[in-house]
Amino acid sequence: MAVIEITVPPLPHYMISGFHTIPKGGKHLSRRNIQVFDLVISTSGCFYIGEEDSRFEVSAGHAVILLPDRYHFATRACSEDTETHWLHFHAGGPWTMVDETTLTHRDEETVLTPKPIELFAVEPFTIRIPQFTRLLQPEKTYDLLNQLHQLHPRAHVNGIRWTQQQLFQELLRHLSASFEAESPSPWAACAEKAASYLRQHYREAVSAKELGDSINFHPVYIARCMQKEYGCSPTEYLTKIRIQQAKLLLLQTDLPVARIAEEVGFEQPAYFATCFTRLEGISPRKYRQRFSHG
Repeated sequence: MAVIEITVPPLPHYMISGFHTIPKGGKHLSRRNIQVFDLVISTSGCFYIGEEDSRFEVSAGHAVILLPDRYHFATRACSEDTETHWLHFHAGGPWTMVDETTLTHRDEETVLTPKPIELFAVEPFTIRIPQFTRLLQPEKTYDLLNQLHQLHPRAHVNGIRWTQQQLFQELLRHLSASFEAESPSPWAACAEKAASYLRQHYREAVSAKELGDSINFHPVYIARCMQKEYGCSPTEYLTKIRIQQAKLLLLQTDLPVARIAEEVGFEQPAYFATCFTRLEGISPRKYRQRFSHG
């Protein structure tokens, strides 16, 4: 496995991100020396990308990081519509590509000959991120990316930029955990399955029983797992997903608010407005007015 090893401080720096759909028959862009790292995560379908001598098939739940100083190119067209998150970041400090077997040998040497730490000295260390990996907790990763996207209209505010950097560091932690092959706990796996089902069916009226039957867990256990992993109940999580989707429609379309409420699964526009205001601190109409041109 190829691993990107980044020396910190300084920490890697988030730049910009977005969401893109590659249509059936389409290909990922081919580019050379883009000067930034390009993280691409597939949420559905599969895209095919090469970089120098490497070839990657990036199917749903997988991530690839394209390097800033290489040529990357599409190796074949997508066989179905493929949805991807993309994110550009800068390493900040020195970085290098290493092989996993090299890391194992180096770590063993470090354990045998530990380096003394000087008082008050800034000691550099490394973070390791796989260039290509299957995400351990895809839904958590998608949530982090969605939060980053939704902060973009307000990225001119210093506090929002700081929040984006915090979310990005958490995203790197998730990618690093994939490399370390940490298996999620049973409750985390249950919460992940529930979150995935709710994300796929957010337009529908999902009952606790239907959710339990769909992923083969008792509704009470699901609720406990989601509270521990996501800090909310399945119903609250579903509402958050609906509001996330509504925010995108408010910014990217001219659909009436009542139609948007219907599109994201709310039966009553008034209840949609209440939920939106409670979570965002602003009404849907004012959110559109404030950020649609931001």
